[in-house]
Amino acid sequence: MMAARCSVPSKEVQLFQTFTGLQHLAETRCFKAWFLDQFGVLHDGKKPYPDAILTLEKLAMTGSKMVIISNSSRRASTTMEKMKSLGFDPSLFVGAITSGELTHQYLQRRDDAWFAALGRSCIHMTWSDRGAISLEGLGLQVVEDVGEAEFVLVHGTEAMGTPSGTAIPMKLEDLEKTLEHCAAKRIPMVVANPDFVTVEARALRVMPGTLAAKYEKLGGEVKWMGKPDKIIYEAAMAMADVDVSDSIAVGDSLHHDIKGANAAGIQSAFITGGIHANELGLVGFGEAADLSSVQALASKYDAYPSCVLPAFTW
Repeated sequence: MMAARCSVPSKEVQLFQTFTGLQHLAETRCFKAWFLDQFGVLHDGKKPYPDAILTLEKLAMTGSKMVIISNSSRRASTTMEKMKSLGFDPSLFVGAITSGELTHQYLQRRDDAWFAALGRSCIHMTWSDRGAISLEGLGLQVVEDVGEAEFVLVHGTEAMGTPSGTAIPMKLEDLEKTLEHCAAKRIPMVVANPDFVTVEARALRVMPGTLAAKYEKLGGEVKWMGKPDKIIYEAAMAMADVDVSDSIAVGDSLHHDIKGANAAGIQSAFITGGIHANELGLVGFGEAADLSSVQALASKYDAYPSCVLPAFTW
């Protein structure tokens, strides 16, 4: 383990510190606020990772403020309910900022010029097995005919929303065909979950970011409402009432968590045992990654962590 220091590595240096757990980093008290990803760091969607709850409690004892920042397309309140159901104590967190929450707020307020010009009728791609997303209170009209749509709203990858609020299960390929028609009409997209895939009980599930990336390749305009855009980090800093120098983000995705932290100018801790575990050849929980492999992966994604840990443990 290298000595902790409070500095962000540059792309030129491309060095990072390695730790077996968070204790040394936390006890330096360099950071007033910790922005924590949930899937792949705290839990796998089904259960907490070993020692994750204990680590949160110890981190709270250092006086650190903790905010969950997640690319979940759910509202923040739903995320906190999910955390509680998995055994986490919601009182340990200042709160949660999710892509779904940001999307809801921006669509509701319309005080941003881009959103103000968006229109009200939309094609809505959502979830079915995972539970559809409510658009209540947003004043939107969901349509099924692309010809009537002014924009595309993507919360999920399993279904197409209907005017009545129900969701019709649909294959990913069929959703992509609809996107081809939307791109031809040149209507913008709002993606309420920029993740490409997520970890669910060690399996990877396709997420809305995959559809958004496809839409950009088709020439469509996409508003990414979450990591790696700095919008979500700025919201987290405002919630915790801290600035860039007081903050560190912890995540398992180089493209989303670490690249986003780089964009926001804050330090970051990369958890190797999450979404990149297979790429790094990791099998067991807490297994240390080969550092040259981590460096190669960081260069591949153009995302550079301040430090690297096997898992969210103390």
